[in-house]
Amino acid sequence: MPERVIMTEPEIRRAVTRIAHEIVERNQGCENLVFMGMHTRGVPLAHRLARQIKEFEKVEVPVGALDISLYRDDLASRGLQPVAQPTSVPADIDDKTIILVDDVLYTGRSIRAALDELIDFGRPLAIQLAVLVDRGHRELPIRADYVGKNVPTARTEDVAVRLREIDSKEEVAIVKKE
Repeated sequence: MPERVIMTEPEIRRAVTRIAHEIVERNQGCENLVFMGMHTRGVPLAHRLARQIKEFEKVEVPVGALDISLYRDDLASRGLQPVAQPTSVPADIDDKTIILVDDVLYTGRSIRAALDELIDFGRPLAIQLAVLVDRGHRELPIRADYVGKNVPTARTEDVAVRLREIDSKEEVAIVKKE
């Protein structure tokens, strides 16, 4: 089994639309919302969510991007050299509800790093988490508020999210680790 597709393009589109509606519903509108996508695939997902909300609510929600590479807790142990990508915060985040957006939730360590970085930019009213795929295997007490699809996986597998904006292809697949 080299890989198995678990979400097609229409399924990804429906999941993003559903998550956008859930965000508006839970927050009783979109006032004071800011989307912050995590590099790399969380950024286009955040933009898609904002476009969906603009389509049905006629409100533009600001979208930013977070590069968590300098906040990771595994740089020294892996001998990794971070390749920095731009972080952009589109608005003052004090007293705003931040919707942190990522493609896959796994151990929770990337989300912890993103939370640390966000707090360096201000004091949000709340931070909520939206992910396209939750694959389980948490190492930290972190859970998503909005999930496109829950997918039980083995630790010997990876979840590959491919988005048209980055990969010229639109799907989510389970890939056996080498």
